[in-house]
Amino acid sequence: MATSDFWQKVSASVSSPEWATGAGRESRPSSGASRLWMLMDALTVLLVSTLATLLFFRVGPVQAVRQFYHGTLIEGRSMSLLLALLAGFVAALILLSRKMHLYTPSRLGGFLHEQRLSAQACFIAGLLLTGAIYVIHAVNIPRSIVLLTVISVGVALSIRRGVYRILLYRRYDHGMGTRNVLIVGTGPEAHALRHHLESIRHLGYTFKGFIASPESASHYASSSGEVLGTLDTLFERARQHFVDEIFFTMPCEREVVHDVLEKARANCVDLRLVPDLYNGMTWQSPIEYIGQFPTIPLHCGRVPEIALMTKRLMDIVFSVAVFVLFFPVVVAIAIAIRLDSKGPIIYTSERIGQKGRVFKCIKFRTMVRDAETRRAEIMHMNERDGVLFKISNDPRITRVGRFLRKYSLDELPQFFNVLKGDMSVVGPRPPIASEVREYKLSHLRRLDVMPGITGLWQVQGRQDPSFDSYISLDVTYIENWSVWLDIKIILRTVGVVFAGTGT
Repeated sequence: MATSDFWQKVSASVSSPEWATGAGRESRPSSGASRLWMLMDALTVLLVSTLATLLFFRVGPVQAVRQFYHGTLIEGRSMSLLLALLAGFVAALILLSRKMHLYTPSRLGGFLHEQRLSAQACFIAGLLLTGAIYVIHAVNIPRSIVLLTVISVGVALSIRRGVYRILLYRRYDHGMGTRNVLIVGTGPEAHALRHHLESIRHLGYTFKGFIASPESASHYASSSGEVLGTLDTLFERARQHFVDEIFFTMPCEREVVHDVLEKARANCVDLRLVPDLYNGMTWQSPIEYIGQFPTIPLHCGRVPEIALMTKRLMDIVFSVAVFVLFFPVVVAIAIAIRLDSKGPIIYTSERIGQKGRVFKCIKFRTMVRDAETRRAEIMHMNERDGVLFKISNDPRITRVGRFLRKYSLDELPQFFNVLKGDMSVVGPRPPIASEVREYKLSHLRRLDVMPGITGLWQVQGRQDPSFDSYISLDVTYIENWSVWLDIKIILRTVGVVFAGTGT
């Protein structure tokens, strides 16, 4: 389901004035991500130039490496000189690509514009390489292999960037990875920006609503339900709707904008202004185009992009490994469930994921078929406090289900959710809508990150009935997250599973 279904599922507005700092949010790619793209460009050049050389000289990889090492691949040219020329081409390509902003977020520019700049950077770098070969009088280096390498690199870079965009757009179409936006103002500029963000899908923005002010023009007021509040409640609404960026489209006093800027920095929410509205405040700020709409970023948060990519890679590798290793176990469990009681083998339920996105969470069925209709009958047996619901000896659990829960085997199908990108291996457990309905604003903090199959609460406070402990451990995980912490939690989870402490 789309992200917009979140508050329809929760069906209640949160009025608590609490506001927690927003660590763990998705944000603009950091300098680490730029360095990763540069490394990928360098590896692309190395791979393509190697293939071009093998194709041109019609030699095998082993023979080519041996001749290259001994300096006999190209007559009269040493390995060090050839490496220097290749390194110079890579450096020129990276510097030109950076100058042309090819390492900035892909969503901020169009596909054709990116392809044109990529071809231009490769062409100029190729001219510089050709000029260097002419200056050093390397007449024995075939010009045809230089031309073949430059063209091949250009094609490879274009294909790689195109494939990345296709995958990125597919995620946006499924409501994943988009950035939630509030627009301050209800005037014509605000409506123009809203239309612009919604009409260009590659920007990856999701409009959440307008924020009004006394200066807003009444004859441009938005339709019912689109104005979420005023400047006094700006950050409460931002917390409530998991907002990543705020756009100012109306003139305000300098002190008001400074106050909003300080709060945006404290809460890791990006802030942008529409130019020409704040003379004197933005003279030193660069203009950044959102599609064709000029904006001035006053604050842009940073996240460990490479670490997040590593986490996603770990999720995929770990999930595939689990399915391969536990395939016989999965088949045996499916047969046991079918023989033990009537009903489907797989149980699905709607859960609230990152930034309020509703998704289908899948598990092995461990209860009788009419478990949901019987829940009201046993509410008095609840052993948890707050909004949590848990009964150790739940009468609705089947015989096979009790065994599966004891060793957490009922959660094996959730690795499909991990592969789809709805969940991670490690993270806060995904709540149901009835739980989120009882959350305060500060509790929504645990939805800033992707939910997980296991987490800090599962390995440290699983038997603690306190809801405050449940939230505290999730927030602790978010504030101290690292790849190494995920690894430690996974290792501790193995011990918890074999100990059979599940209920």
